[in-house]
Amino acid sequence: MSTTIPDITHYTYRVSWSPEDQEFVATCLELPSLSWLAPTQDESLQGLRDLVDEVVEDLHRNGEPIPDPLSSRTYSGKFNLRVGERLHRQLAIKAAEEHLSLNQYVVRKLGDAP
Repeated sequence: MSTTIPDITHYTYRVSWSPEDQEFVATCLELPSLSWLAPTQDESLQGLRDLVDEVVEDLHRNGEPIPDPLSSRTYSGKFNLRVGERLHRQLAIKAAEEHLSLNQYVVRKLGDAP
């Protein structure tokens, strides 16, 4: 989290069709509580970007932490994952069958995920 104002164009935006609302909905991964509905994709994205700009300015004005864009964050390449004993055994067996380390097997499977 940052105390400086990030460039909001670097945030991760998504626009998708909402069948429930019969409009496009724009969301921002860094600020998941925000969304914007509009009849077109462009209007939805612009509405959300305007809202994000207001919210980020408000956070800054109040001295609250502002999320850094995902694209500017650093990642170590490591994370811990706890799985049950049964799943751990199954993964170890599958890895051994493919002559891979458990780590290589899991990385390959994660890379194959949609």
